[in-house]
Amino acid sequence: MTDGTEPARFASDFAVVNDEKSGIYEAVVGDRPIAGLTYNVAGDDRLVLLATSVFPEFRKQGIATELIRRVLYDVRARGKTVTIMCPIVRTFVEHNPEYADLIDPEHPGVTRGHR
Repeated sequence: MTDGTEPARFASDFAVVNDEKSGIYEAVVGDRPIAGLTYNVAGDDRLVLLATSVFPEFRKQGIATELIRRVLYDVRARGKTVTIMCPIVRTFVEHNPEYADLIDPEHPGVTRGHR
């Protein structure tokens, strides 16, 4: 664990907080946000995943990948689907097809990931 003043040593060294009022899942170390995945709510059963960002000092540690994984796990647990507007999330799902069933068939979003 870190005290929030230095980069996390492993991608899993953070908590995920869903701020539903702001529409963001945040990766938090201590009390410091280090990454986020923004979204909009579309009806009762769908989230539109907009953008993933990681603060520069925490990049290249797998944090975005783990954040996306945990967000999709939460989406599944809540019985929702997603529309993917974020190319990073799309790339993640392309490489992890076990999450493809979460994509709303009528509103899939972007069709190609980040290359």
